[in-house]
Amino acid sequence: MVDPLQACLGAINQILLGKQVQVRLALACLLADGHLLIEDLPGMGKTTLSHTLAKVLGLEFQRIQFTSDLLPGDILGTSVFDKDSGRFVFHPGPIFAELVLADEINRATPKSQSALLEAMEEGQVTIEGATRPLPQPFFVIATQNPTTQGGTFPLPESQLDRFLMRLSLGYPAHAAERALLMGEARRDLLPRLAPVLDHGQLAAAQARAKGVKVSEAVVDYVLRLVEATRTQPQFGSALSPRGSLALLAAARAWALLDARDYVIPEDIQAVLPAVASHRLRERAETAGQGGGALVQWLLREVPVL
Repeated sequence: MVDPLQACLGAINQILLGKQVQVRLALACLLADGHLLIEDLPGMGKTTLSHTLAKVLGLEFQRIQFTSDLLPGDILGTSVFDKDSGRFVFHPGPIFAELVLADEINRATPKSQSALLEAMEEGQVTIEGATRPLPQPFFVIATQNPTTQGGTFPLPESQLDRFLMRLSLGYPAHAAERALLMGEARRDLLPRLAPVLDHGQLAAAQARAKGVKVSEAVVDYVLRLVEATRTQPQFGSALSPRGSLALLAAARAWALLDARDYVIPEDIQAVLPAVASHRLRERAETAGQGGGALVQWLLREVPVL
């Protein structure tokens, strides 16, 4: 019998060709009950990956196109006066879905970006003084264009930190792009994709991920990585306790996808770039390294044992 999680990976990889590592990281992110940020050039498959994840996990999907004139009410919803009842009736916005695609999130103003903060952190939104719970499960997948492109507003650190992982898909390999050109359009394949997990199976998989064992030796390795970001001179910003918890949660989900009930150092190393690169900043005098280079330094210089 095929493991349901492996079936999920297989189904997604049939749609998104040649991106096995990124697909696995994305699924691990959702199994760890986190939110995902995908940064890449237009046309790389960011939206396709989001649609595919929603389909295979059987999740209600909503897409929000972020633009410079988007208002918080367009995301959260608003109350409209109903003349028949003589009272205001709340009309929920697209945030009230199980998987929300915040497309090109950095094209909206910081005010509109901040409408997602409470939702991503607490699974609820406060609108007009009333707190309203969001569906469970609740995932945000945000895409953003490179900040070098015009018309973008950089995400503040507080917003970035809400994302468990940040991925980049990149250009496909030659063989994958050839298969893409020779095959059916991905948009035509998506409607035929059947859910692989139901809500109960997804919740059970998330519970299994939380139960994956982590030894003291692995925890010590994580602590050495985190401590290096706080003490080494090239790091301008360090991993917070939220970052270290995110690293362990992602490693547990990665181990589960390997059908293991324990974490090994290689799991930490596999997820570290996606978990840490958007949380790290270099000092001004060492500018130019970027979060990715700092992560590579950690992997190279921090001892496992």
